[in-house]
Amino acid sequence: MGEVASCSEIPVKTIRYYEEIGLLVPATTRSESGYRLFSPSVINRLAFIKRAQSLGLSLSEIQELLKVHDSGELPCGAVKQHLLLKVEAITQQIEALEILKSELLGVLSGWQEQPAGNRIAQTICPNIQSLTNE
Repeated sequence: MGEVASCSEIPVKTIRYYEEIGLLVPATTRSESGYRLFSPSVINRLAFIKRAQSLGLSLSEIQELLKVHDSGELPCGAVKQHLLLKVEAITQQIEALEILKSELLGVLSGWQEQPAGNRIAQTICPNIQSLTNE
């Protein structure tokens, strides 16, 4: 387990978790001293998991892709679909952030260091709140 963790640069605890949730097939063979023995393909699988996560895929999405691979098919088409959905989601997030940025700049452009007294009395921060009777 330690050697696999070292080679993959993934902590032992994480590898155990991946085994627990089914991303990795649990090691069934052990060395004479009782250590788990993993097949060399585990390093490749961990590299795939790590890269897929770095591209924004969730563990459940990765598990779905690994099932395709484990059934003997190449999951590249499914990976592409997931990545296209990620790009779409990021585009929507960018648009929402641009709207928020615009709103913030609008608030800041009308900022008053000393708002009118009636506004101070009726709001917590008059610069970001409007009066209920306005």
